[in-house]
Amino acid sequence: MNDADLARLADRLAIRELVDRYARAADRVDGEGAAALFTEHGALRIFERGTEAPVRERIGREAIATAFAGLSRYDVTLHVVANHLIELDGDAATGETYCLAHHVRTIGEGDDAHPSDHLMAIRYLDTYERTEQGWRIAQRHLQLEFTEERPVSGP
Repeated sequence: MNDADLARLADRLAIRELVDRYARAADRVDGEGAAALFTEHGALRIFERGTEAPVRERIGREAIATAFAGLSRYDVTLHVVANHLIELDGDAATGETYCLAHHVRTIGEGDDAHPSDHLMAIRYLDTYERTEQGWRIAQRHLQLEFTEERPVSGP
């Protein structure tokens, strides 16, 4: 393995860490932490399957940080990151990441109240840029593929 191979491997690991840190920030409802993973003018756009235009769009770190507060409506979330493909091109890269995002909430009222997992199957379509602070997300398109409601047992 030569120096160029090692540099590409280091870039891939740094970008994968961005994706993992984003999932952790979501699960901790850490908007500031998530926003720091984006470039200064980064974009987070949410699309539903089959739509051309985003259903929601946040531009810039402040708007991205604020968007994460909405996750506090859930009792707990768990973002499970799976497939992650990266195409490197110097100081830029693109990526596609699969994620199963569990969102546990209480539905119903009184004796009918019970926990439910609102599961979202997501594909993140990203562009990344190398900055002075390291790799950052320049643009993240969250593509919602489908959702499920599942009963939850346990604590």
